[in-house]
Amino acid sequence: MKPNGLAQPVQPAVKIVANKGVLVFDMDGVLVDVTESYRETIRRTVAHFTGKEITRELIQDYKNAGGWNNDWALSRKIILDLGIEVEYQIVVDHFQSIFFGNGSDGMILREKWIANGGLIERLQEQYRLAIFTGRTLAEAEVTLHRFARDLRFDMVVADDPVRPPKPAPDGLLEIARRFPAEPMWYVGDTVDDARSARAAGVSFIGVAHAANPRRDELVALLRAEGAIAVLENVNEVESCL
Repeated sequence: MKPNGLAQPVQPAVKIVANKGVLVFDMDGVLVDVTESYRETIRRTVAHFTGKEITRELIQDYKNAGGWNNDWALSRKIILDLGIEVEYQIVVDHFQSIFFGNGSDGMILREKWIANGGLIERLQEQYRLAIFTGRTLAEAEVTLHRFARDLRFDMVVADDPVRPPKPAPDGLLEIARRFPAEPMWYVGDTVDDARSARAAGVSFIGVAHAANPRRDELVALLRAEGAIAVLENVNEVESCL
């Protein structure tokens, strides 16, 4: 998604007992199930402008190709590929009207938190925790407030108009500068996440959910991009650390 910036670092909720390094999470598809939020909003946006229903398999095909971390840009790309030209900002405005709705019926309210209770707290006892997401900061804060109000991350890096988006490594490098000389891992679920980690020189842990419509292809792609492990969901992350 697009722009909003960088959250101020906050103090972790628990005292770090033994710091083994920095564990960075992507949000969408890793900490949060966005099947019925961002992915469904893409479908509805495309249908609005083209009159055509697209499948979630098609959306995943674009994601697997890389370069489509921004769901606004992806929506417009699919619309263009279906033969309709619409100005980018018009697509953005309609997308956001579906995603947020009137405050009580937006797709964002369909999101589900994936991390099991206790997982983040256990990780905080050993690692510094950060988030690097393609969401806007406002969108990230809405979901974190809803599902993880009592959790604290050392740093949240969201999409910023002055920083190139994934697969550029700039967001991860921003986190690395705050915690110099500490080992770092990035947990993500897309080719762009993997490429961002590789460009930053950060170890990458992939996530490919069983319900992903192109799971086998995604697993192969993430491994080809250098993933040290590919998990079914974030709750398995302790096993590969």
